[in-house]
Amino acid sequence: MTSLTLTPAQRRSLRADAHHLSPVVLIGSDGLTAAVEKEVAAALDAHGLIKIRVFSDDRATRESYLQTLTDTLNAAAVQHIGKLLVIWRAQAPKARAAGEGKAPVDVKVVKHSKKLGLKPEIKTIRVLGNQRLTAGGNIRKSKPKQVSAKKKALD
Repeated sequence: MTSLTLTPAQRRSLRADAHHLSPVVLIGSDGLTAAVEKEVAAALDAHGLIKIRVFSDDRATRESYLQTLTDTLNAAAVQHIGKLLVIWRAQAPKARAAGEGKAPVDVKVVKHSKKLGLKPEIKTIRVLGNQRLTAGGNIRKSKPKQVSAKKKALD
C-alpha cells in the first residue's frame, strides 16, 4: 500500500482540527510493534484523525515510524512536531439502515393562556426526526446545517 498525499490546504485544515486532540496511541521503548500498528489502525477507523506520542529521543526513529505507519495503513502524515505524530485517513462512510435516524420523541408542551385566570393548555406532541420544536410550542421542519463559505470552497 502507498501513503496518501495531501494538499497544503488540506494539511493546514487537518493540523487545525488536530490541535485540541490528545494522543490516543503511545509508542514506548519496544518501538513500533504489530500490536501498536493494530491500535493505530483501530484508532484511525474510529476517529480518522489521530495523534501519536513517541517516547524516543531519536528524530530519525520517529520519522521512520511515521513513514512505516502511513505506508502500511494507507494513511497520510499531517504533522511531525517534537514527539507527536499526527496521522489522517479518510473514514469509510457508515451505511445507514432503512428507517434509521432520529427516533420520534413525545414532548409535553405547556401553552399559557393570554387571559388571566385561565388554566394553561397542556398538549403532548410527537416530534419526528426531521422536525424541531420552536420556543412557542410549534413544530417546524429542521433546517439543514449551515456550512461556512471556506469549508464549501475546500470541498
